[in-house]
Amino acid sequence: MASEEILTLLREFIRERDWAQFHTPANLAKSISIEAAELLECFQWNDSADPVEVRHELADVLTYAYMLADLLGERPDEIVREKLSITADKYPVDKAHGRSDKYDRL
Repeated sequence: MASEEILTLLREFIRERDWAQFHTPANLAKSISIEAAELLECFQWNDSADPVEVRHELADVLTYAYMLADLLGERPDEIVREKLSITADKYPVDKAHGRSDKYDRL
C-alpha cells in the first residue's frame, strides 16, 4: 500500500504549493471520481488503451485516494485489509469462486 515515503512525498508536494487549503474531503472525493472517469476514458472505444495513459490516470486516482485517506487519518493498508475481510465474508470462496453474481444471489 502507500508507503510512508510516498505519503511524505505527497505531503511535501502539497505543502510546497499551499494546496492543503483546497483539499477538503468532498473535494478529494470529487477528484477521485473525476480521475477515475479519465481512467475509464482510456478504454472508451476499445480495450487496447495506451499503457502510458492508463498508468498516468491510475496514478492520479491513487494519489487522490491516498491524499483523502491521509486527510482523514486513515492508513490505506489498514482500510483495505478491513474491507477485504468484510468482502470475504460476503463472498465466501466456496460460493463465489468463478462467479460474478452479487453476494445476495450466491
